Amino acid sequence: MPKTISTEHTSAPIADDRLIVALDVPNALAGLALAERLGPSVSFYKIGLGMLTGGGLGLANELKLEHGKRIFLDMKLFDIGATVEQAVRGLAQFDIDFLTVHGDPHVVRAAMEGAAGSSMKILAVTILTSLDRGDLDACLIRSGDIPGLVVDRAARALDAGADGVIASPNEAALIRALPESRGKLIVTPGVRPAGADKDDQKRVATPHSALSDGADHIVVGRPVWQADNPRDAAQAILATLP
Repeated sequence: MPKTISTEHTSAPIADDRLIVALDVPNALAGLALAERLGPSVSFYKIGLGMLTGGGLGLANELKLEHGKRIFLDMKLFDIGATVEQAVRGLAQFDIDFLTVHGDPHVVRAAMEGAAGSSMKILAVTILTSLDRGDLDACLIRSGDIPGLVVDRAARALDAGADGVIASPNEAALIRALPESRGKLIVTPGVRPAGADKDDQKRVATPHSALSDGADHIVVGRPVWQADNPRDAAQAILATLP
């Protein structure tokens, strides 16, 4: 029988699904335990590639079906079109809310084909928030400042049919200004509460700033799950949202 997520502390702020908490923990058991500690204060969770072999899809299913949570599956799929389409079609069976793929137009088009007929939203990754210009040079990515490259990739992904994009909060306002972004989602990782460590993120902003600049959802991981009291940490973030 699945473990029931506690609903104690009913005075907690009502969950706001603009906050997505990243369950970047080793396995499904740790993820479920964290969700239990967070209780009703969090309604939307991100499950990434690191947990895939630790029962990530099973956890996604349980949180969705047994506890009514929304799920963002962060797989960053990249392959030839036929393979991406097949993979996305399979994942669409799990009633996932958001799924990430790389923002290359051929990948986005294939993913949209695979998601057809489902309610799953395909989000295109622009440039990872842990990368800076030096990292892009090492990867032989064309020259140009990162905001410009992110906006260009976002426009191409949205033009290819993506339901939204993943970008750092530093580029949220620039993407929101694109004509192609009308009615589309902007989801920003690399979000840190004021005073929090950046960890391995290089392009960061506060939750309030990211949302004010046009993001629809913010993703926060370590500042929540590494906290002594994750629920208090989540509630503190919720209290700052505009």
